[in-house]
Amino acid sequence: MSRKGAAAVAAIVLAAVPFGADAADIVDIADDSPWKIGIAFGYGQRTNPLVRADDIDILVDIDIAWFGKRWFFDNGDVGRTLLDRERFTVNAVARLNSDRVFFSKTDSDYVSLFSEGFGASMVTLQPIEVPDRDYALEAGIELLSDGDWGFLQAAIHADASNTHGGYELYASYGRTFRRQRWFFEPSIGFAWKSPDMNDYYWGVRPEESSIGLPEYRAGAGVNGELRLAASYQLTRHWTFLIAAQYERLSREAAKSPLVEERSVRGGFAGFNYRF
Repeated sequence: MSRKGAAAVAAIVLAAVPFGADAADIVDIADDSPWKIGIAFGYGQRTNPLVRADDIDILVDIDIAWFGKRWFFDNGDVGRTLLDRERFTVNAVARLNSDRVFFSKTDSDYVSLFSEGFGASMVTLQPIEVPDRDYALEAGIELLSDGDWGFLQAAIHADASNTHGGYELYASYGRTFRRQRWFFEPSIGFAWKSPDMNDYYWGVRPEESSIGLPEYRAGAGVNGELRLAASYQLTRHWTFLIAAQYERLSREAAKSPLVEERSVRGGFAGFNYRF
């Protein structure tokens, strides 16, 4: 049973490849190679919810996966299959937390503060500098299952690098529909993030706070995600794909002074080549 990559940016592109099937499967061409390599060319963008941050452009995305008898590498995830049954698969997986990607696209900004004294108004400029956050190495267990009813993924990941000290519970469901060479795949997912994880990425420590960036401590919360992908098989190797993704941050993350928008929107359209 195959799996999906979970990289934050690559997920938009990879979502356009049907779950449990790659390009060779669609045209009924056997491929026993453990390597799955593809590259997508096109244009896409993922919005950045942080204050005055730059959105993340997607022009080229490389899809690299290797599946051995037990071990696998899937677009940044490294894992080992613990159970492989007809109806479900259980894997042990290590990954990098994807929330960090937003903090690489920020700049210092200035806000205007108005004060009145002696009958006059005064404007001052106060810099807002978004603090840096580190990538966290997380380890966990995932359950995969699929059939005519659709596909299901459930997972728990905990911090193994002592970066944020928290954990996440994730579940998603989707279904693939086929009309000749077209494949459509809608899916929905939810991620519950522990207080320590949310506070590390969205909280503001006392030493990081300022007039324009007040101290804030985030609690646990649930993120929701909707995704719709479509792909059209052109040839054995080439696929046209289009995908859109909408994520709604938890209330605890949205209340952070670091966050300007509660939603994260992404999309991509282009062509994918499978080697």
